[in-house]
Amino acid sequence: MLVALLDADQVVRSKALGKIHGVLHHQNTIYEATVPTALYVAAILPDPRTMRAVDKDRHSLPGNIRTELLAWIASVANEVTDAADATSRRYGFPLEDYPPAVSMREIRPLLYSAALAYVHDTDRHVREAAITACVPLMDDPKLLSHRATLAPLVRRVLGTSELWQHRERAIDALDAWSEDSSGLEGQRNPFLYCDSDLSPASCRWGADPGAGWSEEPPF
Repeated sequence: MLVALLDADQVVRSKALGKIHGVLHHQNTIYEATVPTALYVAAILPDPRTMRAVDKDRHSLPGNIRTELLAWIASVANEVTDAADATSRRYGFPLEDYPPAVSMREIRPLLYSAALAYVHDTDRHVREAAITACVPLMDDPKLLSHRATLAPLVRRVLGTSELWQHRERAIDALDAWSEDSSGLEGQRNPFLYCDSDLSPASCRWGADPGAGWSEEPPF
C-alpha cells in the first residue's frame, strides 16, 4: 500500500492515498500502524514522484500527492493535540492511556521537520499544506518556541488562502497562540455544505432545492 503511493499509474497511487485514509486513519483514528506510516510518509516527501497528480473528487483539496501527504500528516497530528487530549479526557480516555497516540506524540518533532521543509515551497498548494501540517504539530513542548516564527507565515499564507479551510485554520491557530488574527476572513457560513470556494459544478449535492437530492446526505 505504501509503495503504491509512488506508483507511476495515477489510478494506483490514488487508491493507495485513499487507503492510508480509510485503513490507517479511518474516521480520524490513530492505529498502531498509523505511526510507522507517518514516518514513511514524512520520509518520501522529498521524492520527486510526490509531485505527480492524483485523482480528485469534489471533497478533495487542490494539489499533487505531496500536498495530499502533507494534509494527511496534518490530519493525524490533529488527533494528538492538546485540544484533542482535553476532549478525550472529558470522556475518560486521556491520550496518555492510548499507546498509538503516545507514539504519535513522540514523533511530532520529526514530522514537523519534514513538513517545515516545504513552508516556502514555490507550489502554493504544497506551501499551504505544509504550514497546515506544522500548526498542530507545534503543540509538542519541544516545538512551542517555533510558533512565533511560523505565525507570520500562518497569517500571510494560510490567512489569505483561496480555501476557507486554510483561512479558518489560520484564525484558530493565531488566536490560540495569542497572535494577531484581525483582518482575516474565515468562512461566513460554517454550516454551508457546498464550499463557496469551489466551482458551482462541484456543489451538485442539493444544488437545486426544487429538483431534489442527487446524492445521499454526507453524514
